[in-house]
Amino acid sequence: MSQAIPVCLGYAETQFLSITAVIADAMVKAADVTLLGLEPNGTEGICIRIGADSPAALQTALDEAEALAAQLGSTANCVCLAAPASALSAMNKGPMVINGLYGGREEFRPTDFNKQPSKPMKKSHALGILETQGLTASLVASDTMLKAADIELVGKEKIGAAYVTIMIRGDVAAVKAAIEAGQDAAAAHGKVIAAHAIARPHADLEALLP
Repeated sequence: MSQAIPVCLGYAETQFLSITAVIADAMVKAADVTLLGLEPNGTEGICIRIGADSPAALQTALDEAEALAAQLGSTANCVCLAAPASALSAMNKGPMVINGLYGGREEFRPTDFNKQPSKPMKKSHALGILETQGLTASLVASDTMLKAADIELVGKEKIGAAYVTIMIRGDVAAVKAAIEAGQDAAAAHGKVIAAHAIARPHADLEALLP
């Protein structure tokens, strides 16, 4: 999309950051839409915001969100705004804010980090996401993943209610091996919400991460 301000806006509210990231990646790969951000609601819910030049493109992405959420055992509450009020976008402007209660970002936006222009993505590049409920499980999982395969630890995100998501990058095989090992290790110390490896994550999703 070439427009800085989308003509149409779409929203899909899902559960858990691990599942939301997979759904958001699929949405921007399924249609000509832009991923504008993710907004946690303070518990396990997260709203995916997308923009498009046409309602049809938005609806294609939202249909993908609903279908994939069902496959992942979750739900997606979707809304398509073909002609949103001009002032609506102001609700998601302003500096990055860290929630004082749970220590996570109140909103994930592509402007949160000053990144260098991204290098061409390798076909083998993958993003690994492992979400737990509880910090101890996430720390054990991180240590295990770093020892299990040649991966890079991207960082962690919190969305409230003790949910912690650990993100890693590397080759697809390494990320899959690390995620599997980390999931097994975390399960012995807490609740594992979900664990996924996203092959060649969309640039829009990568822009929201550290």
